[in-house]
Amino acid sequence: MTKRKKIAILTGGGDVPGLNVAIKAVVVRAHASDIDVVGIRRGWKGLMSIDPSDHHTTGKWTMPLTVENVRDDRPYGRDDPHTSRTNPSNVSANDIPEVVPSRIVCRRRTGRWTAQKHVTKVLDALSIDAVIPIGGDDTLSYACRLHREGVQIVAIPKTMDNDVFVDRFLP
Repeated sequence: MTKRKKIAILTGGGDVPGLNVAIKAVVVRAHASDIDVVGIRRGWKGLMSIDPSDHHTTGKWTMPLTVENVRDDRPYGRDDPHTSRTNPSNVSANDIPEVVPSRIVCRRRTGRWTAQKHVTKVLDALSIDAVIPIGGDDTLSYACRLHREGVQIVAIPKTMDNDVFVDRFLP
């Protein structure tokens, strides 16, 4: 028996109308293709907050998304897994969750920190085959960085600032 594929979907930035419709479209299409979908709560922050060896943190920061539990009828644009403005490659020391081992956090020249290795470790531990981030420039620039490291990414632009420039993300 072959292993079912699993994708993760997350959102970054502010809540806007259309998020739930996009999430629902991904879930319905994935379900039709026998692909499991997991929602990451609080976007990239959720991935940073998971300890792969602690199932409690996985349950707290992820949620299975099924055709039955996704909705597109919310009137104010709030997405089901919720969003955040976290970029794991550019966080302050105070914003790094305790579950991130200090040995894999690197200080950048800017004085900020990156938890890139932890995020890729979590994706591997969750057996995620692809990530679908929905967001603006900051969310998608981090997705681009993950893609360069071999993570399969299908990005959905979402911006009120019109700040997602495709040529910036092309190789």
